[in-house]
Amino acid sequence: MNLNYTPEELAFRDEVRAFLDQELPADIAAKVKGFRRLSKEDHLRWQGILNAQGWYATHWPKEYGGVEWSPVQKHIWDEESCRYGVPRSIPFGVNMVAPVIIKFGNEQQKQQYLPRILTGEDWWCQGYSEPGAGSDLASLNTRAVREGDHYIVNGQKAWTTLGQHANMIFCLVRTNTEVKKQEGISFLLIDMDTPGISVRPIITLDGEHEVNEVFFENVKVPVANLVGEEDKGWTYAKYLLTYERTGLAGIGLSKAALAHLKRLASRQLKNGKPLLQDPTFSQRIAKVDIDLMAASISNLRIIAAVEGGGMPGAESSMLKVRGTEIRQSINDLARRAIGPYALPFVEEELDLDYDGEFLSDPDAAPMTAQYFNNRKLSIFGGSNEIQKNIVTKMILGL
Repeated sequence: MNLNYTPEELAFRDEVRAFLDQELPADIAAKVKGFRRLSKEDHLRWQGILNAQGWYATHWPKEYGGVEWSPVQKHIWDEESCRYGVPRSIPFGVNMVAPVIIKFGNEQQKQQYLPRILTGEDWWCQGYSEPGAGSDLASLNTRAVREGDHYIVNGQKAWTTLGQHANMIFCLVRTNTEVKKQEGISFLLIDMDTPGISVRPIITLDGEHEVNEVFFENVKVPVANLVGEEDKGWTYAKYLLTYERTGLAGIGLSKAALAHLKRLASRQLKNGKPLLQDPTFSQRIAKVDIDLMAASISNLRIIAAVEGGGMPGAESSMLKVRGTEIRQSINDLARRAIGPYALPFVEEELDLDYDGEFLSDPDAAPMTAQYFNNRKLSIFGGSNEIQKNIVTKMILGL
């Protein structure tokens, strides 16, 4: 495996840097680097800039408006984006449902939905998890009963990220109860404005309204909104989760967070000296730094395999486990660096335009919120325990 960029890849990196220097709005970058809240308008504004450049759907085929970047180009983009403070794209449309529609959807679905994902006309959310079906997703109970040219959907989805902003949701629903549970699931595209759908907020520990419950009560969904074949949704769900889990590793995000942690520890004092010079704390930073370097190399191995024509399989589960553990370790160290100031904070401090008095270090509120919010990393996208089972079976053969 050659870890050195080719001249063409270095030229691409220079192009990315020039674009970000010129086009990335300073206020959005400041929010990202300061771990402040981003609004829906922030995301849509940046998406519009990317789409105008033709760089929003990096892995889509060109015929649908993508650019078909190589795995190495995508890696370069991710690394530079995290370094510059680029908002992460909301993945549910461009990175999750779109690949499923492109691979398994019919031509009418491709023509209807893909352009609207590019322009931001449709904001998608994900209807997978349920109160009794999280890691064991195949146990879902949301039912879709066919009546003529419609399905009647009843049930509940939980932990629906940013569902309060969405006008579309892709759902796994049970269409057959007479077969093995994985074989009776279908993949539906549902308009959130359809009568019978209600969204209720779940407020998380950091005070954020990020996730929701979504209820379906006799919701009529056209059969035309079925992706692929009825009862084959489990296959499509696994295909989608491969894309999701690889991105959850967040190697670039961890590198940016680690750099921020080192800056934070260099200005926090312990016994009159920078915390970064404390032997115990510096040892902890060194350990997570080493772990991150190892994960980064593993990420490059997977990229090299995909570059050679392979597909990420169980390796994406391995990367998801280690990547999320590293991100949580960095969050924990940042919280420790802030010390007792990590406890009290005013929720409004999380907004960039807050002009009130800070209770403590201005980084305290974002670090605390980040710590609490990222406890979810080892649970969503398939819990790390489930990912370890996948690695055990598919890689170790146990």
